[in-house]
Amino acid sequence: MPTSLTLKNIPDTLYERLKAAAELHRRSLNSEAIVCLETVLLPSRVAPGDRLARARALRAGLPEGLFTAKDIDAAKRAGRP
Repeated sequence: MPTSLTLKNIPDTLYERLKAAAELHRRSLNSEAIVCLETVLLPSRVAPGDRLARARALRAGLPEGLFTAKDIDAAKRAGRP
């Protein structure tokens, strides 16, 4: 049986973002909040092989020579102390 939850003191900006997302997705505020919570708390499990296949497919779609391993490493380290 589902349980009810009451949220209090929601910041106005957060409420407005939730309301806008609900309208965009054609959901009630309650349904949108549940979807947001599920997305964060119940992430879908992807098998490592599937994740690797997706990464390889994305990499294969990049223009040849646009990114080198050195470029990617520099981008990952940018802004780190």
